Amino acid sequence: MYTITKRMEISGAHILSLDYESKCTKLHGHNWIITVTAQSETLNHNGMVVDFTHIKQKIQEQLDHRNLNEVLSFNTTAENMARWICEQVPACFKVMVQESENNIAWYEKGK
Repeated sequence: MYTITKRMEISGAHILSLDYESKCTKLHGHNWIITVTAQSETLNHNGMVVDFTHIKQKIQEQLDHRNLNEVLSFNTTAENMARWICEQVPACFKVMVQESENNIAWYEKGK
């Protein structure tokens, strides 16, 4: 089994839609750390699971320095973002989204 991991940082702002009072319902930003893990039993014709540059193009170039609520069509929690990112990358099975030093969400595809 081949496994690759791409780690990247994006800066993005968002507003959360919550059913309770929270400072997160106001526009605020994070320097997000995103870790994408993809896996395959075979390599593609280029000898890769997924090209690291393609992961960067699909994620960082779409989200970096943006208002995430204008780019994504869902409540931009770290959990929802992790699932969305995983769905964008071929062979991806796990994504970590860290929105601050102590707040991390993981999404892992079910088997």
